[in-house]
Amino acid sequence: MTQPRLALTLFWRTFALLALLLAGGVLAWQQTFKALEAEPRALEAAQQLAGLVNLSRAALAHADSINRVAVISSLSRSQSVRVRVAESSDLWLSYDTSPFAKRLAAELRGHLGPDTVVARSVNQEDGLWVRFGIGPDQFWLQTSPTPLSLNLSSNGLWVGIALLASLLGAAAIARLINQPLRELSIAAGRIRDGEYDSRLDETTRTSEIREVNMGFNRMARELAKMEEDRTVMLAGISHDLRTPLARLRLEAEMSVADEQARIYMAQDIDQLDAIINKFMDYARPSELQLQPLVLGEIVEREAQAFRDPGQIRIEVQLPPELRVWADETELGRVLLNVFENARRYGHAPGEAARVEVSAQTSGSWVQLSVRDHGPGVPPDKLAHLTTPFFRGDAARTAATGAGLGLAIVEKSVQRLGGELELSHAEGGGLLTRIRLQRAS
Repeated sequence: MTQPRLALTLFWRTFALLALLLAGGVLAWQQTFKALEAEPRALEAAQQLAGLVNLSRAALAHADSINRVAVISSLSRSQSVRVRVAESSDLWLSYDTSPFAKRLAAELRGHLGPDTVVARSVNQEDGLWVRFGIGPDQFWLQTSPTPLSLNLSSNGLWVGIALLASLLGAAAIARLINQPLRELSIAAGRIRDGEYDSRLDETTRTSEIREVNMGFNRMARELAKMEEDRTVMLAGISHDLRTPLARLRLEAEMSVADEQARIYMAQDIDQLDAIINKFMDYARPSELQLQPLVLGEIVEREAQAFRDPGQIRIEVQLPPELRVWADETELGRVLLNVFENARRYGHAPGEAARVEVSAQTSGSWVQLSVRDHGPGVPPDKLAHLTTPFFRGDAARTAATGAGLGLAIVEKSVQRLGGELELSHAEGGGLLTRIRLQRAS
């Protein structure tokens, strides 16, 4: 199966969805509060500013020209409100730059008249300016825009804090949601590796998770019981078969006069005993003890078991200090079955099997390659070589095994945390690639 381009864990997907939901809620709340706050604030600011303009207009309207200058001078000394005479050459910028400002300007024109000018700058001097007239004369009233034009943009810090709190809350919620699923995934992985004693918490308060954990524990107990029953059954079958086989060997050696016939019968009995061992290896794997092992030493040891150069010749080309994480017995079983498969099927008729062993490193992985020079396997049957009891057409005429060799190899490699790949070698033959974790 092809992997998606963007693969997210369940935690990050849940976190992203919750964070998006909470952040959207915070922003929607901010905009709603802003909309609800803008109109009352604009009305209040417009009333206050209109009152200042009316007071200033009244003070100037009831003063003669000499006293009017004194009033303007007195107002100019104030730090909050100033009045100055408007000139025809004044350059001003409109105050209508935001929804709040437009609302405020509209309210002022409603209170002071449609000809009222509201500016944010006059002659490059910032402030909140309102132009009003007394007869033919025009005046500017200037005040600070800060208390009147204050809006929710000043609350950006609080919005940021709310967003940060939302993200932290989303992370905590996602962790709480995904923790039981993560524990279930870990326990399922242990069950897959043969650790049937894995158990999940059945006392959690969440009823759905509790029911799932209880069901998983029941399944694990049933699998453990089935494995125990199968082990007992296989041990009994092995014992019951090997006892008559031993008697047959003894009787054949004592009663059959023909030497050649005795040899053939002994070979048949040895073959039956080897098939029983294959069944036991496939059905009852041993406990693993992973440790750093020198790969070359294990390969050389297993290659020495095939001492007959008339049947198989193994050429090993491995770095002397290359180490892998593996169980010595399990890795030996893998190599033994791979070499045995090459001895039986990886050669032309009448010739000895020629096997080449090499390795390549890639990051934290070691790829062990075992290549024979036999006829190979038809492409349509290459993917079935690791199926229990399957034999390719090229092997059937000389099928002396149980069809479990490569199935045992695949199962053992998976238990070691590696991968098995079977393919055609360039120039003919079968190429077996075994990926194992590299040990420093």
